[in-house]
Amino acid sequence: MKKMLALVLVACMVLCTAVAASAETVLEKVKAAGVLVVGTEATYGPYEFLDDDANPIGCDIWLAQQIADELGVELKVQDMAFDGIIDAVKSGVVDIGIAAFTVSEERAKVIDFSHQYELSEQLFIVKKGNGEAYATKEAIAGLKVGAQMGTIQSQLITSALPDSELFELDTYPNLALETVNGNIAGFVCDKAVGEGMVAQNDNLEISGLTFSAEEASFGKACVVAQGNEDFLEIVNTVVDRVVADGSYLEAFDKYNAIWAPSAE
Repeated sequence: MKKMLALVLVACMVLCTAVAASAETVLEKVKAAGVLVVGTEATYGPYEFLDDDANPIGCDIWLAQQIADELGVELKVQDMAFDGIIDAVKSGVVDIGIAAFTVSEERAKVIDFSHQYELSEQLFIVKKGNGEAYATKEAIAGLKVGAQMGTIQSQLITSALPDSELFELDTYPNLALETVNGNIAGFVCDKAVGEGMVAQNDNLEISGLTFSAEEASFGKACVVAQGNEDFLEIVNTVVDRVVADGSYLEAFDKYNAIWAPSAE
């Protein structure tokens, strides 16, 4: 009987410990660890990409550093698949997601967005020589149009190009390869990303196809697990400051010049 009681008490202690741990807020966790863990997907320059030494850089990584500095902690960047970042934020694997996330009502149901720090036009990138041929929605009807898995661009293709076929892959470099090989008509991405990829690849060009502001007005924001208002307040303070003083735009220009110098 005593042995059974002891086992019950141990089980209760384990359960209580688990509950206490789960009740820890993101801000408490970051402060206790002295580290801010940011989830990103480093193939999307100038927002996030790898330098020559395979270190994550970009204007979003710069933003993450500003937030870490505001908190007085170190920054750790965790590179992962884009479509896994929100789940990683929700589960606490990472403290915040910064990866050119577009604000959307659907995402806002499961995570909280920071204030927006950038607004981006969308481009349709095609194989060199197809820019004029694929310049209208009618011209690409029935053709495959690419986007990265889990992105707002996938939703844009479905809503604004309903007669085309959505084609998803894990990264934009892989989509570029499919485009050059003629397996898809092209892919949709943020303006700076597309310009950079065209500057780096002589086999790509920007199509004349455009999207209206109603179809694609994509504001960028950080993503944070719901119920962490104190942490989100600090993130918003940093975002508001770097937007107001122009330093985020300076970082954007700096890393865009590294990402695609000939696009400047």
